Amino acid sequence: MFIPCDRGGGSAAPDFKGFTLLMPAVSVGNVGQLAIDLVISTLDMTKVGYFYTDCLVPMVGNNPYATAEENLMELSINAEVYSLPSKKLVVLQIRSPFIKNKYRPFCETLLSWVKSSKCARVVLLSSSHAYQRDDEQLLGTPLRYLLTPDLEKVVGGCMKELNWKEMERVAAYPGISDTDKVLHIPGGGITKLLFTKSCSEGIQMAVLLKFCSEGDNIPDAFVLVNYLNEWLQLIKKQQFHRSFFTVEDTKFLALTFWQWSPTCPLLISSELAIDIRKP
Repeated sequence: MFIPCDRGGGSAAPDFKGFTLLMPAVSVGNVGQLAIDLVISTLDMTKVGYFYTDCLVPMVGNNPYATAEENLMELSINAEVYSLPSKKLVVLQIRSPFIKNKYRPFCETLLSWVKSSKCARVVLLSSSHAYQRDDEQLLGTPLRYLLTPDLEKVVGGCMKELNWKEMERVAAYPGISDTDKVLHIPGGGITKLLFTKSCSEGIQMAVLLKFCSEGDNIPDAFVLVNYLNEWLQLIKKQQFHRSFFTVEDTKFLALTFWQWSPTCPLLISSELAIDIRKP
């Protein structure tokens, strides 16, 4: 359930009616969570509450987005909610893994909150094991999307204009081509369950995912958040932060204008943190 922050003067729940809910799946390489960090930090989003649940491993730590001494001592927990009313955007960041057999109750609680808060749509950032792709998925871009039928009616044409590739359904039994095709997202965590429940409950949901492998998944996070930005236009080109961050990924250097949180240098090697916090 959603618990609003008490910033003094009461703790009335913020109004998310018509907002887009952006959240990660806890999936291979934690790509969705890394991408969400980029969004929160770059847009300088405000924490408005917590998502209280017994479905995630408990954790507590310092504020990962602290920029001054006054907010350095704020605590962060396993599931927090951030908001940017000017863009009608609310973000749920998940920072710990799921407890065994808790996928389903979490999805049910989450979708209940989506309905009660009257969010317009949900966008789930996810990933899937690259080594488990079938032959068709090996071709072209490693990025895929999924839309529930209710959202397909609204933005299906936009996806075609963007020339995006929909996640393929694969044979239920590998090697037998005449069997029914099913949605298969290995390493995707709650992705498949949350998507199928959203389909059955008439919730507008989009899944954006990248095929990847475990390792240094920072480049994957950049690719995924840029993929998201192609559609939602969270940041216009002229608004990009001049934070140069070069990473070597399959023999090419990628340049990004997204801004990491101040704690990022603690998570990556010094060779990768090139002027990461300089404007």
